[in-house]
Amino acid sequence: MTLRLLVVLATLPILRITAQPAPEHPFGTLREQAAIRQRWLQARLEHNLPGVMRAHGVDMWILAMREYNEDPVFPALVSPTTFAARRRTIYVFFDRGPAGGVERLALGGSSQGGLYQAMQDIESAPDGRPRELWGKAQWDFLGRVVRDRNPKAIAVNISHEHNFADGLSAGEWEQMREALGSDLTDRIVRNERLAIDYLSLRVPDMLPTFRRMQELAHEIIATAFSNAVITPGVTRTDDVVWWMRQRLADLGLDTWFHTSVDIQRRGVVMRDSTSPVIQRGDVLHCDFGVTALGQNTDTQHMGYVLRDGETAPPAGLVAALAASNRLQDIAMAEMRPGRTGNEALAATLERMRAAGIDGTVYSHPVGDYGHAAGPLIGLWDRQDGVPGRGDVPILPGTWFSIELQAATPVPEWDGQRVRSMQEEDAAIDVEGEVTWVLRRQTSYHLVR
Repeated sequence: MTLRLLVVLATLPILRITAQPAPEHPFGTLREQAAIRQRWLQARLEHNLPGVMRAHGVDMWILAMREYNEDPVFPALVSPTTFAARRRTIYVFFDRGPAGGVERLALGGSSQGGLYQAMQDIESAPDGRPRELWGKAQWDFLGRVVRDRNPKAIAVNISHEHNFADGLSAGEWEQMREALGSDLTDRIVRNERLAIDYLSLRVPDMLPTFRRMQELAHEIIATAFSNAVITPGVTRTDDVVWWMRQRLADLGLDTWFHTSVDIQRRGVVMRDSTSPVIQRGDVLHCDFGVTALGQNTDTQHMGYVLRDGETAPPAGLVAALAASNRLQDIAMAEMRPGRTGNEALAATLERMRAAGIDGTVYSHPVGDYGHAAGPLIGLWDRQDGVPGRGDVPILPGTWFSIELQAATPVPEWDGQRVRSMQEEDAAIDVEGEVTWVLRRQTSYHLVR
């Protein structure tokens, strides 16, 4: 080593490697999460699926899809290590009766950790591995599988009303009909409830994880709507939005929609404001979702920025939040299993008006998707009911996002109406009782 090189090395700064804090894993490592999700999948296939098929009088259900054009039910049918359909994957579920159970066949793709019988061509590829079923051979094989089992009713996912029950593409449908022939095609039924109910129904083991997801949502919102994030007169609403998004990313989590934060301000119309600066006296509102382990939460909370000298929100604002809490009570009381979403909506609105509350209800199922499968209980612009999607009955063993708003005149704001927009996730147990997954907001988050 030359003298010049030694001199250069001596002048370089010393790199000190310090220990980095361990990453936070609120739900364990990815491997641990995958094991949990696989356990859920097994329970859904072994317990929920047979019950759904028998409830609707279907002894065979066929789902056919291609890579990157998967059926909406696909994520609830496969292991967490399966990200897409394999070339073409055709799942066949055949009910052999209570004693024989539901046969689960995968024509293309893997066994999903032993939960399916993976059907492959008996010939081998040049490297000795089983040849992947492909093209017309795959459809011909489906025809043989179905004829061998001779089902009475064959369900497929085609629907004009329900997005979750309309996963069979036109191309797959045309090839399926050709493969089955006219005799079997005549047995095909479009039973929308198979996909809807299978996606809707939870298994008990899911609830503790979903409750922890709710805890994280509440924790992140509480910090976002505090002086830890907001400096009145400086912080903009977009600053809060991106803090919340970044906090999720730092936890290794995701969301299913972009977070929103908006403001109501005394004497000012804020509807067209873009990322305004948060000021003292503002009412804050956020819409926030957490995605983890293939499940999704949906939460809306309210906040208030105290004015100088205030220690609590004005009484009129407290009354506004109480009005939306009262509407939550009414909505949950009317969400009775067996009722359709439209029936629950009508009963809720009747009681709401009798109570003198000016509000709207637009609640929806939550779970595998944020706006998940199951009955809609209103839309913000459809308070007279939602044809089709509101006609689905409420089922025990499902989760709902109780989403609504109540508008209340606030005396301290010269009678200006303040909308208290709230959203919390609730679970309907197998007995039909509706309870909050965690808890609801009953007081404002305060920025001091």
